[in-house]
Amino acid sequence: MTYRKLPAGVQDVLPNECRALTDIKERLQRRFLSCGFRPVLSAALEYYDTYSEISNRIAQERMFKLTDTDGKLLVLRPDPTLAISRIAATKLEETQTRLFYFADKWDMQNAGGIYNREIFQAGVECLGEEGAFSDAQAVAFAVECLRETGLTGFIVDIGHVGYFKGILEECGLSDEDAETVRRYINAKDVLNAERVLRRAGAGEDTLNTLLALPSLFGGAEVLDRAEALTENACARGAIAHLKKVYSLLVGMGYEDCVSFDLGTVKRLSYYSGMVFSGLVKDLGAEVLGGGRYDNLADDFGKHIPAIGFAMGLKRILIALERQGRLPAFPRPDLAIVCEAGAEAEGYREYLRLLGEGKSVMLFAESGKEALSRAKEKAAKVYLAGKKGLKEV
Repeated sequence: MTYRKLPAGVQDVLPNECRALTDIKERLQRRFLSCGFRPVLSAALEYYDTYSEISNRIAQERMFKLTDTDGKLLVLRPDPTLAISRIAATKLEETQTRLFYFADKWDMQNAGGIYNREIFQAGVECLGEEGAFSDAQAVAFAVECLRETGLTGFIVDIGHVGYFKGILEECGLSDEDAETVRRYINAKDVLNAERVLRRAGAGEDTLNTLLALPSLFGGAEVLDRAEALTENACARGAIAHLKKVYSLLVGMGYEDCVSFDLGTVKRLSYYSGMVFSGLVKDLGAEVLGGGRYDNLADDFGKHIPAIGFAMGLKRILIALERQGRLPAFPRPDLAIVCEAGAEAEGYREYLRLLGEGKSVMLFAESGKEALSRAKEKAAKVYLAGKKGLKEV
């Protein structure tokens, strides 16, 4: 009886959870709009070639594919940021703008625990911005957005792909091997990372620096440790940039909200600079992720430096529930149950009270059972008759 079931990695959103999601979206939207961000929504369906033929291609096994009526291959939105980079490069006149979105992202391989195939996201993109202050602002805004959801006990973990790229310059690794090492380092799998590096002929100094990456996490002192491990100009430049960003964040009042992790290395072809993740102690996965991706729009014909982040709304809900901080929703101000034959009068009273700003439930049935249900649902219950309302 599979027609009663759902595929792995997707789920229905039931009323209470849906209301909590709506509440979070509304709070975030107010924050986005008040800070000068403009809404955008990319198409849910795009051509497969859009994501398979670009330099930042998405692995075909991760995309949900379907065939159009003309035989062309389509995919469900696999990456909102790439889609917005396409929009910015091909449809927006201005190259400097701030955008926000609420959109589903589809990942065919996510299908276990909190790793869903259908991912509810809220995100922001700061297009046409560069420099340490832009990066610091993005981190600060990420903190404010996490606060807006009601979460506590979170930290924004900061890294920089330039540090890893700089060290790899001395290894002569192929792009494929570099990505393999990145995945191993990201998973804190030192043994397999060392195996690939030794096979590629990496020197001992470079090998030791790369294998130290998983231990380079903590407070700002990590940056001095990382700097002392290498003489590579690119790697040291990344550390210098992070020190500027941290100095700005301290001056802006966010010192206690951030940490550093140079061993968490995001996709090298995708990210071009600083990266960051929002972590909550009550959840074993990030609730927010982002960074600088200056080269994404290049694939669509225009160079637009950019930084942004996306928030996993379902994960935020799970973390809020574990913290006991899910939003509490008040009952309606009142409910109206109509006497038989007084339905029209009851409906007119219902409209009048709505016009006064009250929250009102109008029951379609009458009788004692309806009155009993109404008392469970609302703070006050009124019976509507030919002569008006009577509280019961």
